[in-house]
Amino acid sequence: MNTKVKLIATAAMGLEALVAKEVRQLGYEDTVVENGKVIFEADHHAIARCNLWLRTADRIKLVVGEFQATTYDELFEETKALPWERYITEDGKFPVTGKSHKSKLFSVPDCQSIVKKAIVEKLKQKHGIANWLEETGAEYKIEVALLKDNVLLTLDTSGAGLHKRGYRIGQGDAPLKETLAAALVQLTNWRVDEPFYDLFCGSGTIPIEAALIGQNIAPGFNRSFAAEQWEFISSSVWEKALEEAEDLANYDQPLAIYGSDLDPKVVEIAKNNAIEAGLADLVGWKQMEAADFHSRQEGGYIVSNPPYGERIGDKQEVETIYRNLGAVLKNYPTWSIYILTANENFEAIFGQKASKKRKLFNAFIKTDYYQYFGKRPDNNITR
Repeated sequence: MNTKVKLIATAAMGLEALVAKEVRQLGYEDTVVENGKVIFEADHHAIARCNLWLRTADRIKLVVGEFQATTYDELFEETKALPWERYITEDGKFPVTGKSHKSKLFSVPDCQSIVKKAIVEKLKQKHGIANWLEETGAEYKIEVALLKDNVLLTLDTSGAGLHKRGYRIGQGDAPLKETLAAALVQLTNWRVDEPFYDLFCGSGTIPIEAALIGQNIAPGFNRSFAAEQWEFISSSVWEKALEEAEDLANYDQPLAIYGSDLDPKVVEIAKNNAIEAGLADLVGWKQMEAADFHSRQEGGYIVSNPPYGERIGDKQEVETIYRNLGAVLKNYPTWSIYILTANENFEAIFGQKASKKRKLFNAFIKTDYYQYFGKRPDNNITR
């Protein structure tokens, strides 16, 4: 069944345009971008392909229905009127989560309970069940979201968030989400034939995501998704999407990607994560101070998420790291440098005003992505 459905790719604040670009690159052109999400219509193949390929989205949701409701009776009746039997089998398990903002129906637990009851009644009626639903089968996680009395009911097709690629078997302090790491790489002009360094690699997320991008490996290739268990999506849809991902991967693409960190323990964690990702020989790892960076390459890219100095006592130490890094990297005018930090005085401490900066959120921390565009060694054109 290739009936079109409405899908939502959720996104962290500041990444919506990047997620929309990825959706369009998959061939789904008609996108609507709103705060925290990208909305588009497509067939069932898009559920598999978007879960497999979207590097910067948080999850893929299927829209079951949308309506206005200001009373619990309206919420019940409108929910019950939706075609839940198209999606949920008679033994399906369907937990309901919820959120409400600026709506008359502000009690989230009550809304969840009413939606659950309405779906139970609809499924019992359509599946011809007299007593109760077993809920022992595949899981269909439902969300009821109310905003200004508008009710949006969705099914979560992803299961675990899309940042969970499956390769992170260890991590250091304050690890960067894989989706944000991929975004940091994609917001550069890096090309796969150019050197790529992360001087504060931690558990290796940025270099690993760069390697996945460099070899065009689908980020979801080695994990499973909730919708794989759903009967209304044919198993051939997933098989075809996986075959496509395998065909498009360029495992022979040589890469010059390196990660380094002062802490030898996290460098070892990064190595193990890269092995788990199937990238054992593609990323070079080294224990060293960022200020010891040295390269004879005429140009390249440095993309890093250094410590922010959020904890008391760390600020002075972090500022010293930034100052020393700036002193070293000023000797590399043909290199492009990208730094994510929450330190609002970064440019002054680093010693150079950024070519451009972009506001992003690292979890709930407001950050800036400072972008220093290097000049090409041959013609002085910025890269």
